[in-house]
Parts: sequence; C-alpha cells; structure tokens
Amino acid sequence: MIDLAAKQPHKRIKLIFNPVSGSNRESPVQLMDIIKELQEWNLVPEPYLTEPSSDYAKIVREAMEQGMNTFVVCGGDGTVSAVARALTGTNGTLGIIPTGTQNNIAHSLGIPEDIIESISVLTTGKRIKIDNGIATCGNISMPFFEVCSVGLFSALFDPGDKIQHGDITGIRELISTLSSSPPSKIRLILNDKHEITNTGHVVMVSNMPFVGRRLEVGEPESYKDGFLDVLFCTDTSKINLMVGFIMKLQNVIFDDSRIMNFRVKKILIETQPPMPVMADGVSLGEGSVTIEIRRHTTTVLVPETKEISGELNGIIEKR
Repeated sequence: MIDLAAKQPHKRIKLIFNPVSGSNRESPVQLMDIIKELQEWNLVPEPYLTEPSSDYAKIVREAMEQGMNTFVVCGGDGTVSAVARALTGTNGTLGIIPTGTQNNIAHSLGIPEDIIESISVLTTGKRIKIDNGIATCGNISMPFFEVCSVGLFSALFDPGDKIQHGDITGIRELISTLSSSPPSKIRLILNDKHEITNTGHVVMVSNMPFVGRRLEVGEPESYKDGFLDVLFCTDTSKINLMVGFIMKLQNVIFDDSRIMNFRVKKILIETQPPMPVMADGVSLGEGSVTIEIRRHTTTVLVPETKEISGELNGIIEKR
C-alpha cells in the first residue's frame, strides 16, 4: 500500500473545533484523536475551541497573518456556515470534519461522515469553488450556504433545535408555535420579472441539495450551479403542509400544486403579516427579504470525484 501521508510535507492548518456539536459529550477525547489523525497525514493543527461569541472573521484574519490558509471545521452545519462566511472572498480553503447532528453541508459535498475518512479528504481531495446565497432583510445582509427560510419553519427552528439536542422542553414550544402561527399573504418576485402571490405558511430557499433532516431539495451539485432552489408552500392545513412537504422533499410522488418548486438567481419575498426570516440558523428579523446567488465565492476541499458540468438559464419550475 502506498503511504500517501509520507509523500506530503508538513502543513500548518487552523482547526476550529466545536465542543458541543451534535450529541458529542466526549469532546476532549475526540479532539485529541482528531489531532493525532491529522498529524498522521502530516497536518499540523492549531486548535481553536468555539464559543457562542467567537469572531470567526478575526480568527481567519489572524491565522492568515501567521501563514495558514487551510481552515478545518470540526462541527455541524452552523459552525461550518459561520467559518465559510468568514472565508468568503479570501484565498483561504475550508475543510470539514462532520461531527454535527445533520451535517447537511458535508453530506451535500460528498464528504464522508466517518471522521478518519473525512480527514483523508484534507490531503487527497480536490479544491472546488462553491456558491453562496446572500439574504438581505431590513438592514441585515448575510451570506448563507445551506438554506434561508421564511415563515413557519423559521419559527420552528429554535424549539426543533432544542429537541434535536435532547432538550424535551422544546416539544411544548414547538406545539404552541405550530398551532398559533397564522398563514400570510406571500408575494414572490423571481429574477425581477415573474410574480407569484398566494397565501401560505413557508418559503425555503436552498443553496445545497440537502437541508433539515437530510431532506433533498436541490440537484446533486446545486452548490455550484449558479441557482437557488425555492420551495413555496401555499395555503393548506398545517397537517397537510407537513405531510405533503416531507413527502415531496423525500421524492415521494405527491401531486399537489400547492407545493411549488423553482430555481432562480434572485428572489424577493414579501409577507403580510410579516413572517420570520432565518438564514443558516441565524435570525434576520421579519418581513421582506431579497435573496441572491453569489457564484464561486468559497474554496472547499471535497473528495476527488468526476465533475458534472452544465449551465442553465432562466427560471425553472419543477412539480
């Protein structure tokens, strides 16, 4: 067997480790195991343990000043997105060791869930440029890499996150929010041209093929195709909404014209009464939001696989 690690020179990297990601409660042991495995691949990590107040832009800037340009995130989608935002527009490269609950970004990019296998990608993989969306709501403008949601799913994010991390107090909050959230009049303007207005509960705009609980909403390489995938759930009962939405996302045949799917480069979403807006788990406020695609903004290490090329134009609607 060829020892690939032996052929590689030693390389300093910034290791950004989230000690509370996923359901992990043995983070000190896991961190040491990851550092040891990185060293086996001749990677010299400088660890940073995340905190709620972490300033990732500062971390990236200071690491680059010290000569490091590879940033390896050991965590879930929230941490990956936060570091990716800090790397946007720089010459830094993002590596991912998925240890979160869902790991949709890593899964979408084909990065193995196995820690040792994902570490091998940092040396044997290839660099690609991925897109990001940028959501502007009021005075807040923020890049996102996974999904921007408007409406019911944004309102359910916090209690759902509590439940996902073992906090059963989120169940009461989730039920209360689900039962009390009214529909809104929702107006979509696609690519500054096409308008759709209807009453509904939720709009989801995704940059990745998978969101939420590994729900497939986009094409396999939607993270670099120059489009955002839009799911618009028009007025229906909340039970029908949840059942139909989940069935559609899981590619079960479900012929319901109230659940529409578009691919766009830009979308304006207006809601009345105002609905909550959330991008990659970060609240942006309520009301009108403009979302646009940004091409090839961030460099990521992914497994060496065959490229699939192709460019589409205009608005594509899928049913």
